[in-house]
Amino acid sequence: MTFVLNWIFTSIAIACAAWIVPGIEPFGPYAPWLCFLFTGLFLGIVNSLVKPVVSALALPATLLTLGIFQLVVNGFMLELASWLSVNLVGAGIFIDGFFSAFLGAIIVSIGCAILGVARD
Repeated sequence: MTFVLNWIFTSIAIACAAWIVPGIEPFGPYAPWLCFLFTGLFLGIVNSLVKPVVSALALPATLLTLGIFQLVVNGFMLELASWLSVNLVGAGIFIDGFFSAFLGAIIVSIGCAILGVARD
């Protein structure tokens, strides 16, 4: 049940990021809410499997920048989840560039934190 709630909350946060950031928009032949759900699913998978490895490799840069580099890692994870959802499922979100992914990752992180607090 926790996985499904996290998936829904992440998808809502991605939809908010697409609404706020001009370089992020739904992509694919399906309804936009399905595009956000697919991207949320892949973001959950990427955050569980790939992000720990990338965070460990980026630990020196994260320590050097006092944790700010973790925002860059989050942007890369959002970009990877977008790429995977579009190329494997055919629907997801289109991200115009890394700056859009960076801002989107910040909004997704804040949105998940707010929605996660509301869940407890």
